[in-house]
Amino acid sequence: MITPTVGFIVYGVHKDGLKDPMGTPFIDDAIIEKSKKALRDRGVKLVEHDVIVSSKEEAKAALRRMKREDEVDCVILFSGTWVWAAHLIAAIRDFAMTGKGVLIWTHPGSQGWRPVGGLVMHGGLMEVGIHHKFVYGAGDDPAEVDKIVSFCRAAHMKSWLNLSTIGTFGGRGMGVASGVADPSQWMRMFGVDIDSRDTTELIRTAENIPPDKIAALEPRIKQLFGQMPDANLVNERSLRLYLAIKEIVEKERWDFYTIQSFPGLGDHYAATCFAQSMMLEDGWGASTLGDFNTALTVLLLTKLSKEPVYYGDLQHIDKKSNEIKIIGDGACPPSLAGKLGPAGFAEHGIPTEGEAGGLSVKLVCKVGEGVLALLGRMDGEFTMVITRATVFEPPADQLETRLLECGIPFWPHGFVTAHCDIDAMIDNWTNEYACLGYGEDLYPALVDFCEMTGIKAILP
Repeated sequence: MITPTVGFIVYGVHKDGLKDPMGTPFIDDAIIEKSKKALRDRGVKLVEHDVIVSSKEEAKAALRRMKREDEVDCVILFSGTWVWAAHLIAAIRDFAMTGKGVLIWTHPGSQGWRPVGGLVMHGGLMEVGIHHKFVYGAGDDPAEVDKIVSFCRAAHMKSWLNLSTIGTFGGRGMGVASGVADPSQWMRMFGVDIDSRDTTELIRTAENIPPDKIAALEPRIKQLFGQMPDANLVNERSLRLYLAIKEIVEKERWDFYTIQSFPGLGDHYAATCFAQSMMLEDGWGASTLGDFNTALTVLLLTKLSKEPVYYGDLQHIDKKSNEIKIIGDGACPPSLAGKLGPAGFAEHGIPTEGEAGGLSVKLVCKVGEGVLALLGRMDGEFTMVITRATVFEPPADQLETRLLECGIPFWPHGFVTAHCDIDAMIDNWTNEYACLGYGEDLYPALVDFCEMTGIKAILP
């Protein structure tokens, strides 16, 4: 779960205790403090500027300070009272050129003339073409604070991605045409470098994992699954592969990754199901089949959510009920198991897609509110489909029947109701995968992230 860091600057001409003709200070310090507290209570770290900005020199000093602070993800400019926009706009433009976010926050109320200060800055930034978000709402209104917090979280993710690296083990898996990446586009859009390693290094690393490291996994695996898998060569290779992936990702300092899985690795050594499940459980952004778009979607959801993320095949859609079944080929974070039973072990089970076999995870995802999302490209341009979703569990007496419907009952299942125009969703879905994240606050943060980075958000 991320903690965005935000520069907080109050602006206004009539400051330093200057009072209106009725004897009341133009700037209400109590409103400012309550507004800052509302953000802190929602997990936002504030870097406060102690001078209320009104002149050009004060604006330059405040914004230059925030520009130098590497940890600052965006700036909130809080309207204390009215202001001359020309005194602030050049300094804001200079800050915005860093790519970090700008938000104008205006607390409602007639006293103090805050709306005037807010609107004159909002209009001035639009006139010049400085991208920003404008929020007109009180600090004690949760819906309005939500807008600010989602913007701050999205700004953090944009900053986090800049200078990051995604690694890929092997090439494109299963001939999937969507999910491939243009390294130049990824650098231009997100500031992300793409690195790669052959899967043969994974096999060498896996085979060289010492026995004591495998033994050290036992307490955690028992915690997640209640038991250890049977002791045999196939299962041992699955454990080794997990440790090998983690070792190389950390050694190469990759921030997230994707893996070909098969053909290749899953045919000659072990399927990646268990390894991917555990890496997701550990909080890594990851995907299978060399699918870069799914990897980035999983990363965003993982960083923004308190829960691990499940990606799997969008295996069935019931258009009458908006029910979707997400069934991954054995990969799912085990802690997502619901009340129908704990996570268990199964086999990958498909000889045409990984003849070497391997451990997989069996579970039904727990109940919760969240989102389904998927980054994709249409004619070379990034899109992201985002819809709110409810995860449910079938009645216990219907579970066996529901699991048998797909013909592979031992793979992880997520039963989801999508809250959207299902035809519009299908028309714009760009891959076989669906990425499921838990948390109602994910939706606005993803929308804001798309707005900041130039991704076309599709909200069916």
